[in-house]
Amino acid sequence: MKTLIATTLALALPSLAAAHDYMLGDLQIIHPRVFATAATAKTGGGYVTIANDGETDDALIGVRGDFPKVEVHESYEEDGVARMRHIEKLAIPADDIVELAPGGYHVMFMGLSDPFEVGDEIPVTLIFEKAGEIDIVFKVEERSGDDHGSHSE
Repeated sequence: MKTLIATTLALALPSLAAAHDYMLGDLQIIHPRVFATAATAKTGGGYVTIANDGETDDALIGVRGDFPKVEVHESYEEDGVARMRHIEKLAIPADDIVELAPGGYHVMFMGLSDPFEVGDEIPVTLIFEKAGEIDIVFKVEERSGDDHGSHSE
C-alpha cells in the first residue's frame, strides 16, 4: 500500500515529487512548507501532507517550535465569516492521506518577531499520538496564485 500512496501523490501532485520528505514509522511527512510573510506579520501558516501507509490510525497531537505559540488549527466558515480554531488532535486514518493546506488544517506559527522570507528554514517537532516525535524543517516558499487563504497578510 505504501507504494500505491506514494505513486498517487507523485502523480496527483507533481510538485511534491521533488519535495523534501520525512518518514516516521508508517507515516510519510511530505513537503512541509510555509509562505513568505509580510514584514509586519505576527503569524504564519505551515502546510504539509501526511500519508499513513499503515493499518493503524494515528493523530497529530502537537507541534513544537521556537515561537511563542505553535498549534494545529482548522479554518472553517460560520455565518459567512471565515474563522479558525485550535484543534487538540488531527486524525491521520490508516491507509489515508491528510492534507494541511491553505483554507483548511494548518500549523499556526504565532508571535513572529521576524518575517518568514523565501529560502528560510523553520525547524519544528511534529508530535504524533502513536508514531511519536519527528524533527522536520518547513521551507519558506513564495506564495503562488494557486494558494488561497493566509494568516500572514
